[in-house]
Amino acid sequence: MGKAASIVCIGGANVDRKARLLTPFRLGTSHPVATTQTAGGVARNIAENLGRLGQAVSLVSTVGDDQDGQWLIDVTSRYVDSRHIVRTSKANTGMYTAVLDERGEMVLALADMAIYDTVGKEWIKQRWSELGPMTAVVLDANFPADILSWVIKQCRQEDVLLCVVTVSVPKTKRLPADLTGVTWLVTNEAEAMALAGNDHCSVHEAMETLLRSGAENVVVTRGANGVAYATKQGETGVIAAPKVAVTDATGAGDAFAAGFLYGVLGGYPLEAACRFGMSNAALTLQTAETVHPALNEYMLQAAYARYFREGGTKR
Repeated sequence: MGKAASIVCIGGANVDRKARLLTPFRLGTSHPVATTQTAGGVARNIAENLGRLGQAVSLVSTVGDDQDGQWLIDVTSRYVDSRHIVRTSKANTGMYTAVLDERGEMVLALADMAIYDTVGKEWIKQRWSELGPMTAVVLDANFPADILSWVIKQCRQEDVLLCVVTVSVPKTKRLPADLTGVTWLVTNEAEAMALAGNDHCSVHEAMETLLRSGAENVVVTRGANGVAYATKQGETGVIAAPKVAVTDATGAGDAFAAGFLYGVLGGYPLEAACRFGMSNAALTLQTAETVHPALNEYMLQAAYARYFREGGTKR
């Protein structure tokens, strides 16, 4: 018998440092803060969420040959097959530093991600051949454009389910204009508009543009305004967000992507999968961690029942 198929997450693995303001923010002056360090990176966060939800998951990423890199590998290995995380001496481990206001909302974020530019197409080709059977691929936009294009094309050729997560507005530029081969595009409102090439369009217009660009399903997270989705088959919908007390918004988008994948790969229809995503995001919003420290499948199913019971599950 061969190796069990796994979900392969390709993209960022960083150290997240968060400084939370203890007084209101004022430009040009020093502030008292409480600081924490957690493992981060969009692909890494999604992989850890999926691992905690009982999925077989591997992470393809690169970290520095430094203490931060070793710490990231150690922390991630508890839930994720980390054999495809490559260490390099060419750059420091990716670092994301967020300043949060006293309510936990982001004031400013600083990203040192030069490490991802040290790898190219040959690097990903070599990793790909070592991966074994895949259920699905999750690709974030942290790697250079040539890697993103190659993975999308490869998934299209091999008929592998592919979920692309956009990461940030500037990084949407790395994605190819042709999104054929992308099964699910998971993005937020600002990123969807940037990817559609129109900052003034509506969410629905942006989704239509992205479907025409080749994506099969587009899911747009809108924070407190919930989630909108559209499919090639003409299905569209908007789901209201459950009301929760926000402790810290960091990692909520990654939790959404993981909960969504847990749903679609578990055979649920798109709308129910979005609700699993929102349930997981709601859990993460209520913790100071980037990934909920007690997350498991039972907790997610219970959250789904709590927030969306009246909506039913499978159609």
